[in-house]
Amino acid sequence: MIKKRPSRNEQQGESPLRSLRLELDMSQEEFGRAIGTTARTISRWEAGDSVPTFTVTQMKALDRLLRSKGKTIQDLPDDFGPPKGQLSENT
Repeated sequence: MIKKRPSRNEQQGESPLRSLRLELDMSQEEFGRAIGTTARTISRWEAGDSVPTFTVTQMKALDRLLRSKGKTIQDLPDDFGPPKGQLSENT
């Protein structure tokens, strides 16, 4: 049986990125496709395994996605990443 490790966000609280994605009513795959990345990358960002970084193209796609839902970039938190010092050693 595969044992699921608890994510850092289960220990530290919910990821702001995950909260946004759920508010937009999107799966990790849908959200990743919308901004030009993979579901696996979204999963790693949400779990705190890596710090979210966005290309200019991804930021523009995120802006379009937010605007379609009546939000703006200004509505986002200043930091999507895990709490400082909480990244895994594999990053």
